[in-house]
Amino acid sequence: MADFYNKLAALSKDKKMIMATIIAGEDRLLAAKAIWSEGSYIEQDERAAAVWIKISDKLNDIKKPTLIKADDTLVFAESTGGNPNLIICGGGHISIPVVKIGKMLDFQVTVIDDRLAFASPERFPEANRVLCEDFSKALASIPDSTANYYVIVTRGHRYDQTCLREIIERPHAYIGMIGSKSRVGLVKDAMIEDGVAKELVDTVHTPIGLKIGAETPEEIAVSIMAELIQEKNQKIAWGGMSKEIMSAILDKGLADTPKALVTIVKRLGSAPRQAGTKMLVLPTGDCIGTIGGGCVEAEVRRQALITLDDGKCRSLTVDMTGKDAEDEGMVCGGIVDVFVELIK
Repeated sequence: MADFYNKLAALSKDKKMIMATIIAGEDRLLAAKAIWSEGSYIEQDERAAAVWIKISDKLNDIKKPTLIKADDTLVFAESTGGNPNLIICGGGHISIPVVKIGKMLDFQVTVIDDRLAFASPERFPEANRVLCEDFSKALASIPDSTANYYVIVTRGHRYDQTCLREIIERPHAYIGMIGSKSRVGLVKDAMIEDGVAKELVDTVHTPIGLKIGAETPEEIAVSIMAELIQEKNQKIAWGGMSKEIMSAILDKGLADTPKALVTIVKRLGSAPRQAGTKMLVLPTGDCIGTIGGGCVEAEVRRQALITLDDGKCRSLTVDMTGKDAEDEGMVCGGIVDVFVELIK
């Protein structure tokens, strides 16, 4: 199974990919996987070839984690690509709360500014990367991905224009730019004069953020991140395979260590985590990622340790509407179905 994840990590993240996992049916096929991209399978477990053929016509339209029935087999399908990337152009006062909220929402955050005082790890301790470089040079170093979310909040329209020109024709999920109507208009007009299609320029979110009457940097950050969430969830709900989980699966030092991968495959009510959320459980009981914490996670972790012991995949339903959940303070309620598989 680890070989599959090595292949998954090597695939281009610029394409929309769907990962399909068999979670119910013949025991010998449980946890069998395939990857679908642009109308065909680019990786598949040949043992389940008949299943992949049956579900192929349903994979092109996947927008969020979905359960697909194929006779007596149940398949969980989800978009993959790891955590979305938040690239913030400009290290001013608005960027500080944007970084904090971005990290809370599991974005991989990069901050770019060409001024040392505004681009330092001390100013942005939560950021994954802080680049103190010319905007063009720094943006050129960012790997292309359809999971890139760009927030342009520089100190002037000249720098806005530099940033927008660098990224607008590259793969991205979102571009938002702060500024007055006149400032934004100048930048957009310059893009069109430079040969960028007006239709593409019009996709830039300006003014950036949802209209909530935001005034303070913190309120503006909330409006920006709310718009990113809206845009992200309206397009594709990415799978929960975080960078940390993938790193642990691929870690050569853990190659001989069995691991249990836990995935929420269905959510009812107001459970705290979405379908597709994942958690990796190690034989020590340590967990990478979370599916919601509290009594829910404790029981799932116990089942995952059993999977590590007997090597069998298992499905379970966790009810967060009962007294145990209430005692844990989990007022959100809801029910989740979870699939636990062995990776070795």
